[in-house]
Amino acid sequence: MSAALGAATEAPRRTRRDVVRAYVALTKPRIIELLLVTTVPAMMLAQRGIPSPWLVFATLFGGTMAAGSANALNCVADADIDAVMKRTSSRPLPKHQVPTRNALVFGVTLGVLSFAWLWPTTNLLAALLSVAAILFYVLIYTMVLKRRTAQNIVWGGAAGCMPVVIGWSAVTGSVEWPAFVMFGVIFFWTPPHFWALAMKFRDDYARAGVPMLPVVTTPDRVARQIVTYSWVMVAWTLLLVPATGWVYTAFAVVTGGWFLVVAHRLYAQTKRGEPGKPMKLFHMSNTYLTLVFVALAVDSALGLPVVGWPF
Repeated sequence: MSAALGAATEAPRRTRRDVVRAYVALTKPRIIELLLVTTVPAMMLAQRGIPSPWLVFATLFGGTMAAGSANALNCVADADIDAVMKRTSSRPLPKHQVPTRNALVFGVTLGVLSFAWLWPTTNLLAALLSVAAILFYVLIYTMVLKRRTAQNIVWGGAAGCMPVVIGWSAVTGSVEWPAFVMFGVIFFWTPPHFWALAMKFRDDYARAGVPMLPVVTTPDRVARQIVTYSWVMVAWTLLLVPATGWVYTAFAVVTGGWFLVVAHRLYAQTKRGEPGKPMKLFHMSNTYLTLVFVALAVDSALGLPVVGWPF
C-alpha cells in the first residue's frame, strides 16, 4: 500500500525536451523577440538599404545569445522575487526546473559565447557593446536599482536600448547620432511600457518588496508620469526625420498620436478614481514600437530621399 502511494506521489520524470524548454525559458524569448525587432531596422538605417544577410544573421545570433545571457542571469539574481510573484512564479528557478548553479553557468556561458561570436563575425565594438549591455542589466539594474528605487526601470531600461546601437555599430563600425536617437526612442518608451504592466501587477511587486513606481505612489501620479514620458518619446521619434523618408515620418506621427491618446485616456480614468486599463497601454506599446521600427526598416529598404543629415 505504501509503495503504491509512493509511486503515485513520485514526481513525473522530466524528458529531455522539458529540460531544453526550461533553459530556453530562462532566456525570456518574448523579450528577445522585441529586441530583435528593433535591431534589424537599425542595421537597415545604418546601411540605408539592406545589409548583407550574413551580417544580419551574425548580429541577430550574437544579440540573441547576449540577451539570453542577461535574462538568464537576471533570473538567478531575482529567483527569490520571482518565487513570491504570481506573474513570475512559473519561471524555471521557482519551479525548480533548473538548478541555480546550472542557470548561472548557462547565463555566463551565453555571454562569453556572444562576445566570441560577435567579434569575428561583426566587429570588436559591437561585441564590447553587447558585453556592456549584459553587465549593466545584471549588475546595475537587477542587483542595484531594482530593489532600491522607484526609478529603477527608467535607468535600468537603458540595457534594453543597446540592440539598436549594436546593430548600427555592426554595420558601420562606429556609433553615430541616429543610433543615439534610436536608443532614446526605446529609453523613453520603456517607462510607460513597464509602468503600465506594474500598475496591473502592483500587489505582486509590493509582495516582493520591489519599489516599482505604482507601488510607492498613486495610480493617477503614475499615469501622469506615463503621459510625460509618452510625449517625450513621440517627440524623440521625430528626431530621426532628417535621416529618413516620408514612410517613417508618416508612421511616427500617426502611431505617436495613437499612443498619446491611449496614455491620456489612462490618465483621465485614474484621475477620476477609476482603475483604468493599463494592460491596454502595455499591449499597444509593443505594437507601437514594432510599427515604428518596421516603418523605419521599410523606409530604409526603399532608399527614399532623406530630408537631410544635420551634420
